[in-house]
Amino acid sequence: MTDPIDRFKAAIEDRYVVERELGRGGMAVVYLAQDGKHDRAVAIKVLRPELTSSIGGDRFLREIQIAAKLSHPHILTLIDSGKCEGFLYSVIPYVDGESLRDRLDREPRLPLDEALRIAREVGSALSYAHEQGVVHRDIKPANILLSAGVAVVTDFGIARAVTEAAADKLTDPGIAVGTPTYMSPEQASGEQELDARSDVYSLGCVLFEMLAGEPPYTGSNPQAILARKSTQPVPSLHLVRKSVPTSLERVVEKSLASEPGDRYPTAAEFVDALGSPSLVKSRVDSTPEGEPAPRTGPSVAVLPFANMSGDPENVFFSDGIAEEITNALSKIQALHVTARTSAFAFKGRSEDVRKIGDQLGVGTVLEGSVRRSGNRIRITAQLVSVAAGYHLWSERYDREIEDVFAVQDEIARSIAEAVGVFLTEDERKVMSRVPTTDIKAYECYLRGRQFFRQMRRKGLQYARELFREAIQIDPDYALAYAGIADCSSFLAMYFDASEANLTEADQASRKALELAPELAEAHAARGLAYSLSDRYEEAEQEFKTAIELDPTLFEAHYFYARSCVRQGRHREASRLFEQACEAREDYQARLLWAQSLEGMGAHEEAQVAYRKALEVIERHLELEPGDGRALTLGAIALIRQGESKKAMQWNDRALTIEPEDAVVLYAAACNYSVDGRTRKALDALESAIGYGFGQKDWIANDPDLDNIRAHPRFQQILETSSAPA
Repeated sequence: MTDPIDRFKAAIEDRYVVERELGRGGMAVVYLAQDGKHDRAVAIKVLRPELTSSIGGDRFLREIQIAAKLSHPHILTLIDSGKCEGFLYSVIPYVDGESLRDRLDREPRLPLDEALRIAREVGSALSYAHEQGVVHRDIKPANILLSAGVAVVTDFGIARAVTEAAADKLTDPGIAVGTPTYMSPEQASGEQELDARSDVYSLGCVLFEMLAGEPPYTGSNPQAILARKSTQPVPSLHLVRKSVPTSLERVVEKSLASEPGDRYPTAAEFVDALGSPSLVKSRVDSTPEGEPAPRTGPSVAVLPFANMSGDPENVFFSDGIAEEITNALSKIQALHVTARTSAFAFKGRSEDVRKIGDQLGVGTVLEGSVRRSGNRIRITAQLVSVAAGYHLWSERYDREIEDVFAVQDEIARSIAEAVGVFLTEDERKVMSRVPTTDIKAYECYLRGRQFFRQMRRKGLQYARELFREAIQIDPDYALAYAGIADCSSFLAMYFDASEANLTEADQASRKALELAPELAEAHAARGLAYSLSDRYEEAEQEFKTAIELDPTLFEAHYFYARSCVRQGRHREASRLFEQACEAREDYQARLLWAQSLEGMGAHEEAQVAYRKALEVIERHLELEPGDGRALTLGAIALIRQGESKKAMQWNDRALTIEPEDAVVLYAAACNYSVDGRTRKALDALESAIGYGFGQKDWIANDPDLDNIRAHPRFQQILETSSAPA
């Protein structure tokens, strides 16, 4: 029996001679053919038989006739159409080039200028078509052809015929009504009367993919993709590709608004926005008043896992697993992860997960539990949508305790998939690294991290001992060596500026690098140790290497920024503190970012940054009202905002809570200095140094101490201090 498609080819060969198949998709098969009448190459698009039977020839030809009237430089002209041997077909010029889909498969991220040019060319075509009353309904990379680099849009009219037919016969299997990855939410809901804003949304998806290397919403099936478009905020382009200006991110975000009324009303306005000169400005310049852009895109908070083992001693293990999952997720640049300190503030509090998510400002929350019995563990985890309140994903793992690393990796990957985030190959490699093969060493490390997080003298000392115990069990445990180095560095900075601490920081960080030269944490620890010994050039190289190895590592940016402050390099410090805040929201980094702006003389930008820092600190204090350090740093922001009375209330409260904490005392000295209280500032500074604040270079370059710097007693305090020079 003759194949129906062969009968079709034979029936049209008096006009078109089919040579070969060019490609196929959900709607049609495309063939290369020769137009005998005009002696030219053409492309014939033949609709799938099930679509032909559903659409009907009259409807198809009616829509094609409308599209045939379109004449625009960026619209592929319709040459011919018809019905033959039961097949519906259309004929267009053959483009000697490739589709945008082919280009993106070869080069997922396009140069910024090229992506904008293609989007403007497609937008220009859409604007013209919309003026003629034609909505495309299926803008996607496969329907954008690149001829000598110029974008031309194809398939006008076909999508409308298909969607109308689908509306009549929704139960017919296999009928494509659009492409879920690119279609607008209103089109996905089955709305028939679509307007220009639907095409604007689809073009926004295409532009996002050209810039980010992946569409804004992905999933394992069409239903998952469409659900995320309705429940998830627009992902942040800047988190995925930091070179994207904030102004461009906002343009794309507006085009992808879930509500049509929040988008650009016409393609022409979208094109105008894409051509705005502000898109080429710097991130600071393009942000109103220099304020950082609000976070958008997929986001998650990992709550501390419940200890179901019955033994309170195992809390460190359940907490440690939650922290390790947080760290793994933080390696994903496209995902915003709430800082551990914020998420763990909800430990032991029986609040609704959706309420917690709202307070933390995230779209999803991960909660779980750990039950440990001998060498067996049971880990349960569930990811909850804050907006909808239902589980996006849940799983239970019954494993040997040695499999804990694999479980943590599986959970992190599952979360990424559930929120529609694409993992790069480098991110997969970093997340799957196993830090040690000995579970006992790992347990010591987790216990040490618990104490390290306290950032108090005894806590750092206990943490260091536990890290030492970990390397006695596993002498090749590089992360534990990095932990020893960081403990010694922080002890030298805040509590005991002894040569012994500086030496151990140096030796432990060197050993960490010998064991794992590709470990970003080891390079960051080495950089911190170098900076405390005033070996700034070597420190800078280590920090840069750490950032290159892991751009998401907060500590690499943060330690580097602090090293710059110690040298009086406030401009560089400002940039690095900003990057640290992008890697992880941290109230100390926020405040120090503002101080650096003040130190470089950017007073107006500093005021904006102080306001933002105060917002972050206030949110932190809602969760941790007894945090003396947050209170004193918040007081600095308040004074800079002209709220001296409230600032001093916060300052005094902090000193009551932690009267012997060197960091609190030092921040109090800064508060008194900025507020013009010279004697109190000098008293507090002397007390801070007396309790071990060992950063003489920092004191020498801190702009908050400028008001007391010329005082004779200030110089005397520095000269008689035990801080390293």
